[in-house]
Amino acid sequence: MRKICVLGSTGSIGVSTLDVIKRNPERFSVVSLAANSNVEVMFEQCQRFKPEKVVMVSESHAKVLQARLSEHDLAIEVLSGEQALCDIASEDSIDTVMAAIVGAAGLLPTYAAIKADKRVLLANKEALVTSGQIFIDALQASKATLLPIDSEHNAIFQCLPWAEQEKVGACQLTAHGVNKILLTGSGGPFRTYPLTEFNDITPEQACKHPNWDMGKKISVDSATMMNKGLEFIEAKWLFNVEPEDIQVVLHPQSTIHSMVQYKDGSVLAQMGNPDMRTPIAHALAYPERVDAGVDNLDFFTTASFDFQAPDFERYPNLKLAIDACKSGQAACTALNAANEIAVEAFLNNEIKFTDIFKINETSVKKFVLEQVTSIEEVVHLDSRVRQFATTIVKDNAVNHV
Repeated sequence: MRKICVLGSTGSIGVSTLDVIKRNPERFSVVSLAANSNVEVMFEQCQRFKPEKVVMVSESHAKVLQARLSEHDLAIEVLSGEQALCDIASEDSIDTVMAAIVGAAGLLPTYAAIKADKRVLLANKEALVTSGQIFIDALQASKATLLPIDSEHNAIFQCLPWAEQEKVGACQLTAHGVNKILLTGSGGPFRTYPLTEFNDITPEQACKHPNWDMGKKISVDSATMMNKGLEFIEAKWLFNVEPEDIQVVLHPQSTIHSMVQYKDGSVLAQMGNPDMRTPIAHALAYPERVDAGVDNLDFFTTASFDFQAPDFERYPNLKLAIDACKSGQAACTALNAANEIAVEAFLNNEIKFTDIFKINETSVKKFVLEQVTSIEEVVHLDSRVRQFATTIVKDNAVNHV
């Protein structure tokens, strides 16, 4: 019986995780849950799973939740604040942490789980994007286990030799015959959209992903392909490869989730219906398999497998991320921080879709030469970049960058 802490339980990954757990009650027990401010969903989760502890980052929302729980005689401890996230992620009462808090906010609790030797299911790609070497060094110094949840990285993991699956963060892929990681991406909702109309793209359009049901932020990242860029950086650290060893491949159907190419000419692919419960179930039960509630892939109704190279004129954020990966940690940290600010501004109709790239590029150029060697320096740089990007938005200075 694995004892689980779900960080980000009210988001799409958290909800899917709890759905898999619900289907396998003999295998998994929910000990703690954490979210930012969604009281309604958290209350429902408390009723269903009855965790020992819950964290709401927002103190005011924690008080509202506590009152709701007391009204229904649910004796669940409610904590608040960012430090509480780190505390529940490292408690002795749990052995597995689903790290599904979106954005840089998930960095410190995920890092705390690693330091506490937990089995960490990594859905928060920003942890590796913002602090790759620092994070991997902590992993190597601990007894923690890291399992990737992103469908692409989980697919790559499944296609690796068994010996390399046991060495996430310190893989030696070349020695085991691997010569390239093929990172697939759908291309989002604007793969064939006229470039001349990109300035007029609305948040509603950007959030309508053709294949995946995701939150707003990650949906916009998919539309710009920044999501694939962040995954590119994450893949470098997860599988201990160089940027030249990773190739992005557009695959609009999202049926092949990623591939591994071997030097003998073989290519191994992991396939399935586009449902995040599949990689979640794989990581939860690894090395075994459990019911994920996902329909089997029907090859007779799968129309085709299409592949193409990404167009960097259409997806400049992807090229920016690949270049940041080559430039070093400061560039990656700055890219992630600026992008979170830019996407939020776009969703609030403060900037245009094409302005996201402008803000990201300007921020990376400004901070690329910074030195980042500790978690504290990562957090400090992240804060400075956010202030810089926010100033651009608030001063309506996007057109001048």
